[in-house]
Amino acid sequence: MACWSAENATNAYLRTMRMGKNAKEPNGAEFISALAAGNNARFTVVACGGASDSTTLALATAAQQTGGRANANNVEFVIGDAKDLLLNIYKDSDFVAIDCNLENHEAIISALQEKAKHNQNNNNNTIVLGYNAFCKESWRNSALKTQLCRLGKVCC
Repeated sequence: MACWSAENATNAYLRTMRMGKNAKEPNGAEFISALAAGNNARFTVVACGGASDSTTLALATAAQQTGGRANANNVEFVIGDAKDLLLNIYKDSDFVAIDCNLENHEAIISALQEKAKHNQNNNNNTIVLGYNAFCKESWRNSALKTQLCRLGKVCC
C-alpha cells in the first residue's frame, strides 16, 4: 500500500453509497470501502461465515477504484479455513475484513498476529478490520493495533 489517497477514498465511498441507495440506513459499507480504497489496498480478503454481504461488495468497489485484484466483474469466492488461507494462499493480502460473528474469529486474529511477527522485517502493512466487533473482548485485548468503530450489528 502507498500513502493515503483522499480521492480514492471519496470515490469508493460515493460508489458504495450509490450501490446501497435503497438501504434505509448506512451499515458501514461506505466507510469500509473508503478505508480500503484510501489506503490503496490492492489485495483484499473478507472472512465471513455466511453469504457474502455488503462488506464484500464494498471491498469490490474499493478494489475497482484502486485497480486491485477484485473488481465488479471478478470477485473470487473461496470456501475454506480462513486462518489457513490467510497464512498461505492469501498471505500477501493488504486489507483483511473479519466478521467477528465467526465462531473462530479469535483464531484468525492470532494467525494474523503470527504473520505480523514473522514479517516484521518485510514492512508488512496489512490493515485488519473487524466488523461486528463492538463487544468482542478479543479485539480490545489484541496485540494488533486496533481501534473499534461501531460498524455492523451491536451485540451489547
